[in-house]
Amino acid sequence: MASFNKNKLEISVEETDLNSNRSVRLDRWLTDRIANNPDFPKISRTQLKNLIHSKCVRCDDNIIEDPSLPIRYGQLYTIQVPEPKLATPQPENIELNIVHEDEHLIVINKSAGMVVHPAPGSSKGTIVNALLSHCGNTLSGIGGVRRPGIVHRLDKDTTGLLVVAKSDEAHQHLVHQFAARTIKRTYEAMIWGVPDKPTDRICFPIGRSRANRKKMAVVPKGGKKAATNYVLGERFGATASLIVCKLESGRTHQIRVHLNHIGHSLIGDPLYGGNRKITAKDDPNLKFVKEFKRQALHAQSLEFVHPFKQKRIRFSVPLPSDMQILLEALRRSL
Repeated sequence: MASFNKNKLEISVEETDLNSNRSVRLDRWLTDRIANNPDFPKISRTQLKNLIHSKCVRCDDNIIEDPSLPIRYGQLYTIQVPEPKLATPQPENIELNIVHEDEHLIVINKSAGMVVHPAPGSSKGTIVNALLSHCGNTLSGIGGVRRPGIVHRLDKDTTGLLVVAKSDEAHQHLVHQFAARTIKRTYEAMIWGVPDKPTDRICFPIGRSRANRKKMAVVPKGGKKAATNYVLGERFGATASLIVCKLESGRTHQIRVHLNHIGHSLIGDPLYGGNRKITAKDDPNLKFVKEFKRQALHAQSLEFVHPFKQKRIRFSVPLPSDMQILLEALRRSL
């Protein structure tokens, strides 16, 4: 038996739900039963665990708090799905550069200086604040919070493409694609110096820097696997290069950390050594390059499978104006 009415979901354990060889976990069983019933709201396994820990799940009128509890034949589980409530971030009427939008997702060309998600010290003026205003009631929120589905982020001063889910089902689908590494992301970066190899794969684990907790670093142990592929696009003497990077993983500051580790930090990067000690002499172009105010990194293209159309879609955007000016200054400095 299974039913859903007024945010209350009831499911009973049938004989066919049991595995004769081993016990079946409650959270896994609930996830499967809910996913296979089109009349139920879309709830992920992680969201179910949160509901269980929040005492929103009962078994025969007894509150259940252990997601790993084995199910038994004949049990009746009741899930009280909370009404979505307003997220802590408040809507703000901030203009967004929208590349694509449909009922399931939105693709944004993020500008420099804009934070993606509210955090201590950056509670206003973020992408999330803008999305809450732009999307209004079209955002859904299983588990009690109505919010845009942020599935990946760009650093505050990195520009370019960002995809955001407008429904929980689209969010789960996109998260799965990121986890499976089937989403293709291409970045354009302007770096100091010229790499020894015209193309290479940088593969070093990344973790929190012990010397500076605000920074990430390549660490000998305890880090997460990370790989960045690059291709040399254009070189400007021995001073700088334009490269194209493709990510296999999405660690915090990954491109910035990897390039700095091999001795070619991003031009303008204030955190990872962006201001090289070069002699500008009387060349105003090199002076402009040295004084560039942010990391010269741009998320140029994004390709993924649309959660509902089930076909690959690709988006690309040109360099922002400040990086175009930087590129021309580098070309003139030759």
